[in-house]
Amino acid sequence: MQRRDIMRAGGVLAAAGIIGRAEAQAPTRWDISIPWGPSEFHTVNAQRFAREVAQATNNAVQMTVHSGGSLGVRANETVRAVGDGVVPMAEFAAFQNVGELPLLGIESIPFLIANYDELRTMHGLVRATWERELERRNQTVLYVVPWPMQCFYFKRPIATAADLRGIRMRTYDRVTAEMVTRLGMVPQQLTNPDIVPALASGRVDAVMTSGTTAVSQRYWEFLRHTYVTNHLWASNLMVVNNDAWRRLPAATRTTIQDLARRLEPEFWNVSRGEHDTRMGELRQNGMTVEDPSPALIQAMRQATATMVDEFVRANSAAGPIIQQFRQRVGRA
Repeated sequence: MQRRDIMRAGGVLAAAGIIGRAEAQAPTRWDISIPWGPSEFHTVNAQRFAREVAQATNNAVQMTVHSGGSLGVRANETVRAVGDGVVPMAEFAAFQNVGELPLLGIESIPFLIANYDELRTMHGLVRATWERELERRNQTVLYVVPWPMQCFYFKRPIATAADLRGIRMRTYDRVTAEMVTRLGMVPQQLTNPDIVPALASGRVDAVMTSGTTAVSQRYWEFLRHTYVTNHLWASNLMVVNNDAWRRLPAATRTTIQDLARRLEPEFWNVSRGEHDTRMGELRQNGMTVEDPSPALIQAMRQATATMVDEFVRANSAAGPIIQQFRQRVGRA
């Protein structure tokens, strides 16, 4: 072989090596479906997570957050969409996906969980089961973060259970629909993007949600009175499709999981601070914010007292979890 042929062959091989290394180092790009608006703190948390993943992996994994359901994945279809690989990553509210995994609704049993500390206790008991069941549905949980305390929002003042009769109330799922029905209201199950159109059209008269969503959706344009009922808890789960997840090197997966574990407590702290901040914004925009009257709270508790037992009858795995939870929080 002539010298120039050797050099030409060497050049081809060198170029091939460069191309091969470039292909090997091409970043993994995942789109994240988020049903919440761009300013809601869960979306902001997801954006921070994506930035820190890129930094921790030297841009080997790049995540793009798509808020407001812009990828076309409905909030109550997220578990199925991620499992089927429609999107590689997504965040969803547990209560919105009870049709796929009923045990995700354990947090929304009325008045079972009193505060953030008790919620963390519940998660310590139920999360392993959630993760195992979602693994069976082809996805891995990266982090779980709660919404702030829940409120009722009305057009007019509400003092007693009698004032609730006939009000069309936005609900999350079957459990909250049963709750408002027992209180004499008419349930209207809606996901977040559907609330404002329903308020504008008159389909609903009242809403249950956190202050985060109330501010994001400018409820003061439709409603006047806020009552901090704290009647249930709701948490979001960030999940990744397992086919996409397992294509990453093991070391990269460990890096991302370690990052998720580190950030999750910080995201909980963001949630804790949200309630007071958003209640202040509602007041600034002309809404009243107050605790419900003792008579209303008593009526709500009485009307929903048997719902925990009904949940257990429908979800046998919940029985031991709730029993342990009550023992740990001193309400056995």
